[in-house]
Amino acid sequence: MAAQDYLSEIRRLAYDQTPGKGPGVVFLGGFNSTKDGTKALHLERWAKAQGRAFLRFDYSGHGASGGAFEDGTIGRWCEDASAIINGLTDGPQVIVGSSMGGWIACLLARQMPTRFAGLVTIAAAPDFTEDRYWAGFDADRRAALLSDGQVAVESPYDPEPYIITRNLIEDARDHLIFRSPLRFPFPTRLLHGTEDEAIPVDTATRLFKHVAGNDIRLTLVKGADHRFSTPDCLELITRSIDEIAPVGA
Repeated sequence: MAAQDYLSEIRRLAYDQTPGKGPGVVFLGGFNSTKDGTKALHLERWAKAQGRAFLRFDYSGHGASGGAFEDGTIGRWCEDASAIINGLTDGPQVIVGSSMGGWIACLLARQMPTRFAGLVTIAAAPDFTEDRYWAGFDADRRAALLSDGQVAVESPYDPEPYIITRNLIEDARDHLIFRSPLRFPFPTRLLHGTEDEAIPVDTATRLFKHVAGNDIRLTLVKGADHRFSTPDCLELITRSIDEIAPVGA
């Protein structure tokens, strides 16, 4: 299916949607990634084979959606996710959040827990703007961010540096996960690779300990990196979805 536009009250968002049975699956991508990444396309093929509904989309400023990436914030991208889930899906969904998408999924779980049939996070990156970027900046880089409004940050997984804006850092402080209680009243599977150079394993264990709930499991994959896209990792993602919310359940 060709990409379509969702005209929310907020922004124009590009998406691809596969009709099918529920619970549907919604994929939330990572920071500066698109709906055409390896995990999103794998999940779409898997969902079609199952006859299960599936939705992938680009946040504003990402991929085929409108807006500039540098204008984006955690709050804005969470609004995008909320708008497209509420506008295009019916009933509880399995939310699959990758990297920053895991953070956004946590925020949505606070806002609309009844829309979750379950949650699978992949290398979840809650609070990365504060705990990885801001905390890791030296005095000179912090001063540059505050005076210039942005800095370039190298990534071990992308050839081009990320542009980190002052607005991104400051807005995110209103959306942090680890500073207040968080409960998942639905089955949750947290997946993380031991060789993740972008978001270390201690973030996964910290999230596992922080979240309250009756059915939350953490799986560490030895040797997997932040991409989490080897055949074994992709199979683990789909197996986790089936475990917490089989199609037609």
